[in-house]
Parts: sequence; C-alpha cells; structure tokens
Amino acid sequence: MDVEDIPWYFPSLDPDLEKALDNLNINSGTFLDLGTGPGTQAIELEKRGFTVTGTDISKHAFEKASKLSENVNFTQDDILNSKLTKQFDNVFDRGCFHIMSEEKRLKYVETVRELLNTDGLLFLKCFSDKVPETGGGPYRAQRK
Repeated sequence: MDVEDIPWYFPSLDPDLEKALDNLNINSGTFLDLGTGPGTQAIELEKRGFTVTGTDISKHAFEKASKLSENVNFTQDDILNSKLTKQFDNVFDRGCFHIMSEEKRLKYVETVRELLNTDGLLFLKCFSDKVPETGGGPYRAQRK
C-alpha cells in the first residue's frame, strides 16, 4: 500500500491545524510533529516559517521523510521512551496519541508536557468516542 492510500495521509497542512494557527495568530516558533509518518505536516509547517522536528517510531518512515526536506529535522524517536532533550513552542499530533492504549496515555502526557515550553501548545487530533466505532483501528479518546 502506498502512503498516499492510507486514510490519514494528507499532502497539505491539516485544515484543523491551519485554522487553529490562523485563529491564534501563531506564525513562528518551534514545532514538534509527533508520529510524522511521511513528513507532510512537518514540511508544511516549515513552509509556514516554523522550525520543525518530525519524529516517528518507524525507522522506515523517518528515513523516507528525511529525503523530502533538508530544512526539517527528522529523527526516529518513541514518545513513550523519548530521547529528545529540547523543548518546543508547539507539538502537533494527528496520529500518535490515538494508537496508545489507555494504560500508556499518562506516560504520553507526561512526556509531551516535558517537551513543551511553559506556554507551549499541544495540537491533538484523534478519534473520539463521538465517532462511530468501525470495528477496529485506533483507540478513541473519551471524556471522563
């Protein structure tokens, strides 16, 4: 299967993130793209003027994404066992959190908090319990 055929592939900047950035008038700073996959979101954020690091647990994904841009720092990393040492103004996740089982989510939150600057923002896009179950796929985030 080609990456373009994966349901969460999006060649341009995610419209929800684009809207949020415009509404909040955020147009500079640092961004961490968690679970960067093919790197499209990281590359689009860099084109908008951000300094971007894209991480993915998959060696194949980060190696492939690395070939698409010399301006984005692509690296292999596991958010649950992160080796990242710098902090970011913003973190974008549109495919990492929702694959975490419930028992791993606290570690995810703790790590993201450590990676964010004091006034940093997490832009999280994931499935919710409001979306009908399709019989598989990512875990849904639920309100408690």
